[in-house]
Amino acid sequence: MPEIKPNRILNSRAYKKARTLVTATLQSPDRLLDLVANAQSKAGQIRGGKLAGVIDSISASFRLIKAYASGEYRQISLESMALIVASIIYFVMPFDAVPDFIVGLGLLDDVALLAWTFRSVAQDIEAFIGWEKDQADQTDFNGRG
Repeated sequence: MPEIKPNRILNSRAYKKARTLVTATLQSPDRLLDLVANAQSKAGQIRGGKLAGVIDSISASFRLIKAYASGEYRQISLESMALIVASIIYFVMPFDAVPDFIVGLGLLDDVALLAWTFRSVAQDIEAFIGWEKDQADQTDFNGRG
């Protein structure tokens, strides 16, 4: 399989289109939740190991977007949140740098972009996961008290 370079994707017309949708999406909890629902549906339809390298991060990013949409979690820079949202928008777009219907290649660009994004915001995702753990610990402690 050919390797797809993130710079090629970041400079593509499709990614630029995804970036134009970020501001409106971030300003609308409903749009954020719709984005997550669409991305979860697409991720659920993908068979095999295509998403294996990013599955934990993509799951965490879905939870992060939901928490951001609800206002529960805002301890992330707008730049990092925009990068995550742009990459998820790109992921759900059917016609991107390498259209999804091209068998064997269609998801390579999506996975390459997601992997690059998750490496770029790894500290933010780890901080969110830590926050989730703290929330669960507090709920557990308060629930038993």
